[in-house]
Amino acid sequence: MAVLSAIGWFFTQLAMAFYNIAYAITHPVLWLDWITWDNTQEDKQSIMRFVYYGSSQELLFAFFAVVIVIVGIGMFRNAFMWATVRVLEGFANGVGRFFAWAGLIMVLQQIMIVFMQRVFAVSEISFGFGMTVSFPVSWWADELKLFNAMVVTLCLAYTFVQGGHVRVDLIYSAVSHRTKRLIDMFGSIFLMLPAAILTWLYAWFFMWRSTITPPLNATNTYEQLLEQKWRAVRWNVETTGFSGQNGFSLYILFKILLMFMVFMIMVQAVAFFCRSYLEWKEGEESAGKYLDKDSLGDETAELAAQIH
Repeated sequence: MAVLSAIGWFFTQLAMAFYNIAYAITHPVLWLDWITWDNTQEDKQSIMRFVYYGSSQELLFAFFAVVIVIVGIGMFRNAFMWATVRVLEGFANGVGRFFAWAGLIMVLQQIMIVFMQRVFAVSEISFGFGMTVSFPVSWWADELKLFNAMVVTLCLAYTFVQGGHVRVDLIYSAVSHRTKRLIDMFGSIFLMLPAAILTWLYAWFFMWRSTITPPLNATNTYEQLLEQKWRAVRWNVETTGFSGQNGFSLYILFKILLMFMVFMIMVQAVAFFCRSYLEWKEGEESAGKYLDKDSLGDETAELAAQIH
């Protein structure tokens, strides 16, 4: 009976997900009114809804519903699933290629800091176009961690698409093409996606506890948020620096980047499952189909091959 009840609950929540998606789309003011903040009751209650549903079972089943629809249609229309794969992988590649330049900016900024400190012995660096922005040198030095975080978090899915991640290969290389694709499908659904979802559940409230007060957590019920805590809600963005008073003060940006990273991993888990399924179905000749991989150039690629 318990198993049947659990199965019934699962499919009930899945069916309700389609209604919840439609209701959220047609009633955006209920959960997005806080964006134009006027400190009204509506603003406070809308942000409570946003925080609650951002880490709720309703959102989880809405995500599952979308994935099931995409996979379901794709199983009958492979062209649709290939298009989905190309869009999702293109999203990861585009974001990764753009934010990879943060590594170059980080190096240039470090050179500037060393030059200004050692040559001109300044304690503050200012720049601006019309409006000058000035911070201590220690602030700029601490801010380098943000560029490093951008490369790590926003290029992670890009690295996965490019095949640059580390694979612990025990049996993978010795099995056939179709077995590899089955292993990939299993890994994306039962390892990659659950890990990303669990990280999201923890990181969501980790971010909001540094953004608003009173502190919120996963144990707060919907009724508590909408009937009690909304009255005391106010913005309280964390400005604590890594290195004390003169360090980089926008620590909240690192928590926001963490959320973007987890979201992109979840998206790529779906894309990887779809690609693996299509390559399993269409055979070995479809391996790497439509995969937009970066090229180092013929001479560089040949040199890399010689090294390996």
